[in-house]
Amino acid sequence: MPNSLFTAARVALDAMTPEAKLAATFAAAEAFARGELSIPDDAAAPEPIRMPGRPVRPALVPTRNLPQRGLGSEEGRAAFVHAITHIEFNAIDLAWDAAYRFRGLPREYYADWVSVASDEARHFAMLRGRLQQMGFDYGDFDAHNGLWEMAEKTADDGLARMALVPRVLEARGLDVTPGMITKLRSQGDAETAAILEVILAEGLSPERAGNNPRRLTRDDLREMLLRAS
Repeated sequence: MPNSLFTAARVALDAMTPEAKLAATFAAAEAFARGELSIPDDAAAPEPIRMPGRPVRPALVPTRNLPQRGLGSEEGRAAFVHAITHIEFNAIDLAWDAAYRFRGLPREYYADWVSVASDEARHFAMLRGRLQQMGFDYGDFDAHNGLWEMAEKTADDGLARMALVPRVLEARGLDVTPGMITKLRSQGDAETAAILEVILAEGLSPERAGNNPRRLTRDDLREMLLRAS
């Protein structure tokens, strides 16, 4: 196990398979909680990531090339679950990237993102399990790479990253989740709806409202980044 948070984050980012990424994420989160991962004050600048480790499938295609499927069929619901599963897989990498890429910030910043990475990994595992119950698996449908592309565009601007990725793109998912839960229940898919309820509740929990990096104000983020400059 690495003894630096930045090294552990990079290991998780580089992991190629879902199994390896989950294992690296949970191991790093547990080590960080035990105080075994240092946050070096004199850490070198992060190496470029470009693309994190990904499995061969799903194929990444432009959003316009993704077929529209309704929730009225089993395949349509599976495609929907796959899309959410893919978002959660990306969210693991986005959380580790936020911890790895931006240096010199308070420990609380890194603690938040380690916690987010662990949560996203758990959510991915829940959704993948549901997908497998439906007779499919992660990678069986095409997906897009929009979240990571935005992360790359904001790689040199921490404030822009936090404003655009977690507080806009990812937050939009929470905004539409209640409607999707209602629709899934109306289609008789209580199992998927229950998983989304867990994800929604954890995303909006009062315990994390004050310190979840998705909910930091622009002033909070600016102050943290200025302190690190």
